[in-house]
Amino acid sequence: MPYDVVSTGEAAALAHGNPLSFLHVSRAEIDLPPETDPYADAVYDRAVENFRGLKNAAPLVTEDEPALYLYRLRMEQHVQTGVAGCFSLDEYDAGGIRKHERTRRDKEDDRTRHMLAIQAQTGPVFLTYRATDGVGGLVERATAEEPLFDFTAADGVQHVLWAVASAVSRSLREAFAAVPALYIADGHHRAASAARAREQLRSRSGAGPWDAFLGVAFPHDQVQILAYNRIVKDLAGVSPAQLLTRLRERFAVDPGPAMPVHRGDVSMYLDRQWYTIALRDHGSGIGDRLDVDLLQEQVLSPLLAIGDVRTDKRIDFVGGARGTRFLEEAVSSGRAAAAFSLFPVSVDELMSISDEGGIMPPKSTWFEPKLRDGLLSHVF
Repeated sequence: MPYDVVSTGEAAALAHGNPLSFLHVSRAEIDLPPETDPYADAVYDRAVENFRGLKNAAPLVTEDEPALYLYRLRMEQHVQTGVAGCFSLDEYDAGGIRKHERTRRDKEDDRTRHMLAIQAQTGPVFLTYRATDGVGGLVERATAEEPLFDFTAADGVQHVLWAVASAVSRSLREAFAAVPALYIADGHHRAASAARAREQLRSRSGAGPWDAFLGVAFPHDQVQILAYNRIVKDLAGVSPAQLLTRLRERFAVDPGPAMPVHRGDVSMYLDRQWYTIALRDHGSGIGDRLDVDLLQEQVLSPLLAIGDVRTDKRIDFVGGARGTRFLEEAVSSGRAAAAFSLFPVSVDELMSISDEGGIMPPKSTWFEPKLRDGLLSHVF
């Protein structure tokens, strides 16, 4: 389970009774008293201890030479297969591995400390690239062999891992040399933290394995992006009826489905009813037309007084994998006053924005299925 998609309580529940759960390493605060600050020194010390214990209980297989793997994820009918290995931080710094999100310093601090403490990167960065026949043919050839691991996790996602033979590895590296760019899909904080850890380790020891970060690169035509939805905890002093009136003064608002059918529409759950809001398009750049941006500029900010979504405690974000029922329950239970279900961003939009050097609004994309922490590790 990725460390950053669950709360401390959820991590503790998932790891309960399972001493081999990697959450004991990636979220070591679950093994300390509940009041422990998750950024306390004791948490990183416990991560080191837990990682050492896990390596003794379930020994890591260490490659003698640089190696590549193939990593397949299957969730119901969706299948994606990526190339797993270490990717150059020099290329990341130079823009050959492109970003679309800003990072938060506190989150970078946490993962940088974690990497330096356990001397490893154990959570892969999810990358994508424009699919090529050269890479695709080699991946198809290698996945015809017997896999190293094939298991289905508790959430129903199947994880299959192959070791790539040395001859195919060379061919894959050559094929990737012709790929013009890689894109960070999920894991901006992991990549940024790897770069910061590298700076510290280089200053002490020069070049080394810390000059690369662990990642898995999937072809763009296999990547699945779900919506990243919003719940709002209060209506800024107005009633549901008043909010609906104000919305209808600006937009076409009609009863509609829980998930928007078209780009430019947003579904809103308010007072136990789903509505479709037809947002007004604007701007000439592709980033200006993202629904998440339009929702913020046209609804959340002017009507609900939500400014900086990174810091405003009145808004929360819900990954599309939780479904619209989760949004309904949040409102019905009183934990939220309204919920907004968005049309998902496309991979082409993400790549175009990254190519232009643009930055997407916070919490714009939810990639599913997720890579598992600890299945592959890059040890320094």
